[in-house]
Amino acid sequence: MAPTLNKLKKMLSLEQSHGYRDRAVIGGLKRFVAHWQEEALAAANEDRTKRQIRIVSELLRGYEHKDLESRESTVREVMRQVQSIEELEQRGSEKPSSAPSQAETAPSDRRSQGKPEPEALPQQRPAPPSPEEAQERVERATQTQRRPPETNLDLSTPVDALRGISDTYRRRLGRLGVRTVEDLLYLFPRRHDDFSALKTVNQLEYGEEVTIVGTVWEASNRRTRSGQTITTVTFSDATGTIQATWFNQPYLTRQLRRGRKIVLSGQVEKYLGRLTFQAPEWEPLDQKLLHTARLVPVYPLTKGIGARWMRRLMHRIVENWVGAVEEYLPEHIRERESLLSIKEALTQIHFPDDGDTLEEARRRLSFDEFLLIQLGVLRQRRMWQQETAHALEIDHDVLKLTIDSLPFQLTSAQDRVLNEILHDVTHERPMSRLLQGDVGSGKTVVAVTAMLMAVANEAQAALMAPTEILAEQHYRSVTNFLESLTAEVGSSETAADSPRPAADFPRPKVRLLTGSLTRSEKDAVYEEMAAGEADIVIGTHALIQEGVEFDELAFVVIDEQHRFGVSQRSALRQKGYAPHVLVMSATPIPRTLALTVYGDLDISVIDEMPPGRQMIRTRKVPPRERERAYQFVRSQIEKGRQAFVICPLVEASDKIEAKAATEEYERLQKEVFPDLELGLMHGRLKNDEKETVMAQFRAGDLDTLVSTSVVEVGIDVPNATVMVVEGADRFGLAQLHQFRGRVGRGEHRSYCLLLAQSPSANAQARLDILENTQDGFRLAEEDLKLRGPGEFFGTRQSGLPDLRAAKLSDVDILETARAEALEIFRRDADLSAPEHALLRAHVDAFWQGEGDLS
Repeated sequence: MAPTLNKLKKMLSLEQSHGYRDRAVIGGLKRFVAHWQEEALAAANEDRTKRQIRIVSELLRGYEHKDLESRESTVREVMRQVQSIEELEQRGSEKPSSAPSQAETAPSDRRSQGKPEPEALPQQRPAPPSPEEAQERVERATQTQRRPPETNLDLSTPVDALRGISDTYRRRLGRLGVRTVEDLLYLFPRRHDDFSALKTVNQLEYGEEVTIVGTVWEASNRRTRSGQTITTVTFSDATGTIQATWFNQPYLTRQLRRGRKIVLSGQVEKYLGRLTFQAPEWEPLDQKLLHTARLVPVYPLTKGIGARWMRRLMHRIVENWVGAVEEYLPEHIRERESLLSIKEALTQIHFPDDGDTLEEARRRLSFDEFLLIQLGVLRQRRMWQQETAHALEIDHDVLKLTIDSLPFQLTSAQDRVLNEILHDVTHERPMSRLLQGDVGSGKTVVAVTAMLMAVANEAQAALMAPTEILAEQHYRSVTNFLESLTAEVGSSETAADSPRPAADFPRPKVRLLTGSLTRSEKDAVYEEMAAGEADIVIGTHALIQEGVEFDELAFVVIDEQHRFGVSQRSALRQKGYAPHVLVMSATPIPRTLALTVYGDLDISVIDEMPPGRQMIRTRKVPPRERERAYQFVRSQIEKGRQAFVICPLVEASDKIEAKAATEEYERLQKEVFPDLELGLMHGRLKNDEKETVMAQFRAGDLDTLVSTSVVEVGIDVPNATVMVVEGADRFGLAQLHQFRGRVGRGEHRSYCLLLAQSPSANAQARLDILENTQDGFRLAEEDLKLRGPGEFFGTRQSGLPDLRAAKLSDVDILETARAEALEIFRRDADLSAPEHALLRAHVDAFWQGEGDLS
């Protein structure tokens, strides 16, 4: 093995003497290394030696493309690797010796006759690099090369076509959603660590994030009792010294050699009264600084991809590929809004010069995302409005009879919203309107009144709900409302001021269609729908399944839209219908979210509660006061009231959640309320079982209903006055507000008790807000700030493409982008103008696979 290694050392020495010009051998080192590797592998006996030989070959790969500085560092690293191989070979050749000879023992014997000498320490040889360290060096050497242009590649190039990205790394990057060069460019940092503050050691203060430039004074490893390795390195500058510590990275003692100039960045910690760094980032002073002394990007990672590897890769991609990105935003918009170019924005979002340019980059990229969203939803709205709907005539006699027959007077907000809806449905252009209102604001009565206008025009109306419980609740509410309405009209039939005979008042036939109906029951409803005999159909997604047909569908109400998948609103159009659509959201939606998720809809808001709607007293209950909460529930039941107990949210599955609810029900029944009547409700119950439980609770046969979150909406029991939410810290604000809205529907004062075992700071903030406000719209805004749009809805089905740079709290940027989108759409709705060609391509790409939002 020694002759082979000496041959390589001689060649490298010759290369050094030639000034690293790749002239040490005819044909360059590339040709020499190929033959040398084959010869060295044949001579090696140990697997680890063979691995080191391959590392040497990898380091020298592409040597001909490197600049002189990179060649010099590569040669130095290869010489260190050769030394490691020699040491491995030397150890392998050492054999355990037999008993020492007399000559060998004589000196020892002579020493033993005199004063004993201390045992000599064995000579410490530097251990060969770990596989991780060697791979790190290989990747670093590979990525610092000055590569020639990669021809025949573009932004759609798969990442494994790039040099240095193996199939293994391709799969790992795929877990981050990265498949192409463009995906890498748009994989934005999650945050930036600010290591731009450069200080000397004597200026450091506990807790701050800083950067220092120093010299390695000493580096050592020690083993703990648990088997971990602690690496301690002492750094110094002209003002003092400081220690840094790393765990399980013993190879750092070889990289951080005494006398080496290092840039160190991290948070200043304190240990035994002294300032220290714990696992800081570091880089040699003589290299381009990516990990220290700047705003350092922190990227999303996955198993097998380290932060430094990802940062180096992203720097290479930005340097080599950002120039290939074409500017798609018209110049006059960029100038008017003072936006960076796309190339500059992409560069600065990854490796910003300072905080101001980072914010400008995020502003440009956020503007782009909001603009693409707005152009997408405007296009969907235009496509929807190109259809022809059934223009309804408003039967003012029926409308007056309906409103006059209500047991209460509509609020001014309800009256305003109803007029907005009725104005829309008189046109052939299909209505697309979002109806918002807080819990108990009276949205349903407005929607049903509008549905009656379709029935009065001898057309059909439908109401879609996300769950069977909610569909059944709507069915019961609508039928009861219509029965009381026709009864009221009938009693006034002889009244002198009756606008027309009550016999002319429509008595709609209302049908319920859900997945749990029997085949024969479904078929009967299908026949009535197709024949036009069913005037109003209330159901779940079964309404839009294949084979379901209407005779003349003119008006559709979709309740709790955010619980539906993004494609279900468009399923009606795909069936050939273009009805007027009213989307009702029981959860108030912040304005920014409404303009994005529902940007294709007009928005109506019922911002006034009916008179007499009481405030629900809300209180956080610490664990130590749980028994007092139970006593309060008992006191309310003794007064003839009823209570809900909501079980903690279990994310894993409906099955596990049902089990948790069952266990809580059994505990409460046996240990807390053994003398009371308790009921159990969860999503795994059969439909008839749910209906039985709800009927018992409504009738007052059950004192307390123990339930999962299935009671979040749609349950209306006026006698229920207490809502107890176990594990309240696991729910979002909007959902907790919905739970609270299940009580306070009668004449009695109502209460909401929030039990949380050990809430996080974020969860505690949510509970504090809920305790102090009843305004659902304010709660929604706060919930969005705390949790973001995906968690706000509780599902990934918001219908939005992923937002990479934009935040839905960026109201000003959103409003600006919406105004620009409306202006673009006004002048060029098809984006067919030459100046909009690239913009149109980006809109198409942005919305690809995201479904139909119309």
